[in-house]
Amino acid sequence: MSVFKNRLQSEIEYIGLNRKEFAAKANIKIRALDAYLGPQQSMPPADTAVKIASALGVSVEYLVTGKEYRQSTDISKYLQYKDILDDIAVLPAETLNPIKKVIKAFADIERKKE
Repeated sequence: MSVFKNRLQSEIEYIGLNRKEFAAKANIKIRALDAYLGPQQSMPPADTAVKIASALGVSVEYLVTGKEYRQSTDISKYLQYKDILDDIAVLPAETLNPIKKVIKAFADIERKKE
């Protein structure tokens, strides 16, 4: 699998959209997206790559080379928490702040064990 295809698929999964939803978000045709994700593993033109990267919140360089990524290079370990993060995102600050303190306290305890 090409680096581009692999990263593109991974990022689409990370944001939790299906191919059709992502194509709409990136303002590209589903057939074009299928070509980038399909067995041909074609590369998009620069303007389309910019749309794709922008919709994913990453750089074109990251999609093509794997460099210049978010702060963590291994998002797979966070995918299991996506549902929790989605729930946290809707909480108001006055509810979220005590929850953050509890999580931090438990995390600190675990870090001391290591």
